[in-house]
Amino acid sequence: MTTSDGERQPGTGATPSGPAPAVGIGIRPGTDAGRIVRAVRAVVGDTTISCLATLDRRATEPGVLTAAATLGVAVVAFTAEQLAEVDVGHRSDHASAAVGTPSVAEAAALLAGSGELVRGRTIVDGIVVAAASTSPRSSMPGD
Repeated sequence: MTTSDGERQPGTGATPSGPAPAVGIGIRPGTDAGRIVRAVRAVVGDTTISCLATLDRRATEPGVLTAAATLGVAVVAFTAEQLAEVDVGHRSDHASAAVGTPSVAEAAALLAGSGELVRGRTIVDGIVVAAASTSPRSSMPGD
């Protein structure tokens, strides 16, 4: 199931080491599901994940939807504006020019996971993958 407002749908649960991470992906239009699944598995292994998060205009692509179904998770979508607001370690001039945000995978993972980045931007077969914990970020007193 896809959400266009960034709401995270329930995932497949926790791993033995804690809550399942949210995985952000950055893809080109028309990327097939097999490549997406292989890229995700190359980065997170067989770890259970909570969702696939990406740019809203990629979230309804057949490859993304099929990959999410194969992985047994929901797709979480964010606008370029939402993604651009996230402070990330890796910023891409190419992504900024192409889709209007300097980060898709890392920003989407952080927004969907609401935790810390556990796997930074990794490129596998032209697909950008990142993962964030789903544990709440610590807050400062008074927040």
